[in-house]
Amino acid sequence: MFLYQPTKGYAYNSDSIFLYDFVSSFNPRGKMLDVGCGVGIISLLLSRDFQVETSIIDKQKIMLQYAKKNFDINHLKVKAYLGDFIHYDIGEQFDFVISNPPFYDSSVTQSQNEHLNIARYAHHLPIDDFIKKVKSVLRPRGRFIFCYDAKQIDRLLYTLIKNRINPEVLRFVHSKVDRDSKLVMICARLNSKSMMKVLPPLIVFDKDSNYQAEANRAFLRASTHSIKGDYDI
Repeated sequence: MFLYQPTKGYAYNSDSIFLYDFVSSFNPRGKMLDVGCGVGIISLLLSRDFQVETSIIDKQKIMLQYAKKNFDINHLKVKAYLGDFIHYDIGEQFDFVISNPPFYDSSVTQSQNEHLNIARYAHHLPIDDFIKKVKSVLRPRGRFIFCYDAKQIDRLLYTLIKNRINPEVLRFVHSKVDRDSKLVMICARLNSKSMMKVLPPLIVFDKDSNYQAEANRAFLRASTHSIKGDYDI
């Protein structure tokens, strides 16, 4: 799959590929919404691989333009919404809501690049408001699948449960086996009463900094080729 990305600003990374692989394990179907879609990498891959009716939303016009272009060149259909998800009335409900949202703590030194700032820092999509809004657009028994800062897992679980979006599956990602986890992937389901399942961790690199077999399979499954360029789209 070919897709365009801007030369400056946010570009997708391995987090998006691992989240795509994680979402794929739940065989998405029906109506799917990608929140903070960026250039559309996650929903593009899922739309390619599964029978889903895809919608995307992003507050940055330029990123949404890239995403729409990427769906077009890959001959995939999409509904696109420009706006702040928390305040936007989409007027639909979805079987799957997916997201790789901004989650860096706002107290750290922030990028002065506007596009990078919006893509990275949590104050642009506060987790409490985000989860509350997700609840309003999920169909009964709909799934919310996303990744986030592993250090904030306590707040994530508390807020999900408070909003009756029960965390069903949890998986931590570690760069190496002896490193702390910096990323967690969560599948939560509206009105579910299932007990939470914690999967074995995803270890990305071996001791020699080569991709482990599972991580490498995720990249091979995604099979993406990105082209960087700033042009009139």
